[in-house]
Amino acid sequence: MGFARAALRALVIFGAVTLAAVPAGAASPTAQGPASVSALAKQLSPAVVNIGTSRHVPGGQGVPLPQGPDGSQLDDMLDHLNPNDGQGPDAELEAESLGSGFIIKPEGLIVTNNHVIDGAEEIQVFLTDGTRLPARVVGTDSKTDLAVLKVDAGRDLPFVEFGDSDTAEVGDWVMAIGNPFGLGGSVTLGIVSARNRDINSGPYDNFIQTDAAINQGNSGGPLFDMDGKVVGINTALLARGGSSIGIGFAVATNLARPVIEQLVEFGETRRGWLGVGIQGVTDDIAASLGRHNTNGAMVVDITKGGPSDGVLKVGDLILQFDGKPIEQMRDLPRIVAQTEVGKSVEVKILRNGKDKTVKISLGRLEVGEQKIAEAQQQQEPPQPPDAPDAPVGPPPGLPELVGFEAGPLSAEVRKQYGIPEEVKGVIVTDVTAKSDAEDKGIIPGLVISEVNQQPIETVADVVSMVSAAKEAGRPAVLFKVTDATMASRFIAVRLQ
Repeated sequence: MGFARAALRALVIFGAVTLAAVPAGAASPTAQGPASVSALAKQLSPAVVNIGTSRHVPGGQGVPLPQGPDGSQLDDMLDHLNPNDGQGPDAELEAESLGSGFIIKPEGLIVTNNHVIDGAEEIQVFLTDGTRLPARVVGTDSKTDLAVLKVDAGRDLPFVEFGDSDTAEVGDWVMAIGNPFGLGGSVTLGIVSARNRDINSGPYDNFIQTDAAINQGNSGGPLFDMDGKVVGINTALLARGGSSIGIGFAVATNLARPVIEQLVEFGETRRGWLGVGIQGVTDDIAASLGRHNTNGAMVVDITKGGPSDGVLKVGDLILQFDGKPIEQMRDLPRIVAQTEVGKSVEVKILRNGKDKTVKISLGRLEVGEQKIAEAQQQQEPPQPPDAPDAPVGPPPGLPELVGFEAGPLSAEVRKQYGIPEEVKGVIVTDVTAKSDAEDKGIIPGLVISEVNQQPIETVADVVSMVSAAKEAGRPAVLFKVTDATMASRFIAVRLQ
């Protein structure tokens, strides 16, 4: 016994376990784990609900038969003669799904995910005391995957409050409560694993990543901080077979709260709209602009009649919006969408190498999207180009400098490549194999309208500006290119 006790003490010391030394013959102290969250879970759980939805789907692949009046002899006869053996319209199945949600107002306002209730014909909310209540949809937003429901319980309901998701730091404890696999009232604990995650689920991705177990059925449930405030809305998970592998995602409440407030007030979203198309800044684009970082969002298109029409220009680099820095391209749509419609905001841009601040009054995104869709429907689809003939004569020097050849945009070339009359510039006729231009997506048929943010009209203009960039020691040249569909973008090509 003495040897075993000595060996155990040696292993504890070797393993660097920070326990007080145990005298020989003394009783071992009881090991203590992390502090319990039982009191917090008990306090918050009554405000977390289970959500069940149902909708009718065809139950078979037979041919539908006509239906007679309910209860009539004709209805009975048609059922009896149904050759689908119960697989026609009378055999519709009820598809069911389960999710989670949480009450934010005592009068019965509930937040959940849009995908939990999308397409539902009937929505039922189950409270922790067993009460079952029908719910109606107040409003939904597919872009952030949020929905607000309303139940009438005839009494005040327990509710929870939103916290400040910006205070949720990596490593902070968080708790999820929800309805995984139909097991209502399940509590899981973990930490904030990462912030500001973009999982390509929508234009406003800004997720909190957590290792608190989130499984099927947890969608729409709350993610709490240790003060009992909601800092996230559990939405997605990386999973195998629908089970958590320790990586879950929650919509940050600072992104969700204004959306929820709009859904409650208007039944729909009313987002700010700038009216521009943008792209990210690559290392090569930054080098072509003489910048030392890739911050900002580059304007590649301006909606005619939109808020930015006549204020911003294609090629402007947006650095700040309403006093908020734009570190990545995806920051801009999210910040603009959260800004009040009609507000006059200051936008800091880089134009022709100089900082400039302009003022823009925001429009409403939903209206802008409708205008854009209507304009696109009115446009005739572009005709596919004919097979290209031999390239127009290359200007001397361009292949050696940037790896492609260009030629004038004549009427014959327009017809050859299907280029609309509105597009101006010179056309790429050939690209050097394995060049940086080829790697960056330069192909024959693209029209170059700007070089280093300066408009060009002739091939000589292109040669002159590319040569000037070479002489100035610039590592890359920025080209604005447009294709036959009139879609434009910027491509930075490294000088050879």
